[in-house]
Amino acid sequence: MNDPLPEHLVGLSKFLSLVLRHDPAAIGLALDANGWTDIDTLLARAAAAGRPVTRADFDTVVALNDKRRFSLSEDGRRVRAAQGHSVAVDLALAGVVPPALLFHGTARRFLEAILQQGLTSQSRNHVHLSADPQTATAVGRRHGSPVVLRVDTVAAQAAGVRFQRADNGVWLADRVPADCLALADTPAT
Repeated sequence: MNDPLPEHLVGLSKFLSLVLRHDPAAIGLALDANGWTDIDTLLARAAAAGRPVTRADFDTVVALNDKRRFSLSEDGRRVRAAQGHSVAVDLALAGVVPPALLFHGTARRFLEAILQQGLTSQSRNHVHLSADPQTATAVGRRHGSPVVLRVDTVAAQAAGVRFQRADNGVWLADRVPADCLALADTPAT
């Protein structure tokens, strides 16, 4: 497990998430079709935008981020967000057969709509799913009073849903039909 991120680097982690997931143009950065950008270019653009980042701090954030939000290319010269994008990128992840059950954490106030309409990606490129109810509970808690949904992936695949797994272990789908969802047996406490 990764060590906790030093407090002085939490803001940098959030900044990198913003730039690599949602708004690369904020610093004049371009992502390629798969979400990658050159690290040296990222650092130079951040500095030019008034947000200087040392390579050492960048490396620490990538290595110690508790959610493993960032992926490095095999040659270590490029970086991208592992998932969570709202900008158009194709992570080029292969379809993967998921476990029979996955979980989705959300706020209780969204439950009725989700049970009627299913899970949709909203402003993101994918629906995010967890392998365990504990992680899903933590995700739901970030949005309010948490509730956890159980996702029947066998039924979802039969309905045409394609699953992928991001580099950081988060399961991704374009959507999950309502009839593939149920409240998890595990209380979200």
